[in-house]
Amino acid sequence: MSNKEDIKEEEINNEQENIQVEENQEVEAEVVKEEPTAEELIQIEKDKFLRLFAEFENYKKRTTRERIELFKTAGQELMTSLLPIMDDFDRGLAEMKKTEDNESITGMQLINDKLKNTLTQKGLTPIEVNSGDIFDAEIHEAITQIPAPTEDLKGKVIDCVEKGYKLGDKIIRYPKVVIGQ
Repeated sequence: MSNKEDIKEEEINNEQENIQVEENQEVEAEVVKEEPTAEELIQIEKDKFLRLFAEFENYKKRTTRERIELFKTAGQELMTSLLPIMDDFDRGLAEMKKTEDNESITGMQLINDKLKNTLTQKGLTPIEVNSGDIFDAEIHEAITQIPAPTEDLKGKVIDCVEKGYKLGDKIIRYPKVVIGQ
């Protein structure tokens, strides 16, 4: 019986070795499947590169837009501080026109025009407001309401107390108006 027992033990050992070999082959197959091929690695790196390149392009576009916007409104503080001077100039000219000194008026008018042309070249434009325009809260600043002289002026601009100005597309001072109620 020892031969039979030896044969059985040998068969059991062989079966165990076969099972271990099969398990090892399965593990090796799994290990091989987990490692990406060179082509997959190249594709992954291409994707990373494309994403990084797209991010950089977006960054360049964003900074360019911000820089252009900064240049457009860089003089906003200076322009805002010059607006009261322009108002005083207009009031002074209006008072001078009440007198009869035409030479002084002409000289002051030339200086006023030169100042306004220079500021216009830098992007400053007046906001046109006329009596009878429809009041728009996004463009006008209502400082008071008075009874409308006529029915058709209700809810409309009666008078412009202070001019408004835009620098490029941005309003830097809203026109102050009186509206009818």
